Amino acid sequence: MKMRSVAPMRAAKIGYIVMSVFFCMVGILMIVYPQISVQVIGKILGIGLIIFGCIRLIGYGSKDLFRLAFQYDLEFGILLIVLGLIVLIKPGNVMNFIFIATGIAVLAEGLFKIQIALDAKRFGIDTWWLIFALAVVTALAGGVIMFRPAAGAQMMTSLLGISLLTEGILNFCVVLSTVKIVKHQQPDVVECEYYEIK
Repeated sequence: MKMRSVAPMRAAKIGYIVMSVFFCMVGILMIVYPQISVQVIGKILGIGLIIFGCIRLIGYGSKDLFRLAFQYDLEFGILLIVLGLIVLIKPGNVMNFIFIATGIAVLAEGLFKIQIALDAKRFGIDTWWLIFALAVVTALAGGVIMFRPAAGAQMMTSLLGISLLTEGILNFCVVLSTVKIVKHQQPDVVECEYYEIK
């Protein structure tokens, strides 16, 4: 019987880990240097969102063993790519939009990961509570970014950094806890040949 290729799963898992570290580093950078320019924020976030959106589309098609981490990645991957393109095209002219768009993405990520945490609990994954707690914190951080776009630029940059940091930690935890790569994973549908006995 032909086994399913693990290459897409491995690529998605590595991509998730790399982007999680990237978002953590960008988040720390924004917290430490809140005076960073809007153009730089827009370019960094735009490129990051597009790359992560593509990785999520790969993850959705990979069909990992538990089907937890990537189950919402088709819709979320498309959303990230669209938001990334908008932010990248006009980073200097849409300061409020950058914060609102990122807030929406982070809030949605937190809410989806709450559902993933509950599914992980049903699967018997021990770290479901950590995913749940990080998802709640991430959703709250996204909500704060969404509803405070009129605050000072440096304060908003620090808040954005906090939300990206929580997002990175959440994704890192989810991918390590729920994505299991099995080398000899069989396809979902087993093809059988039937013979009529006379």
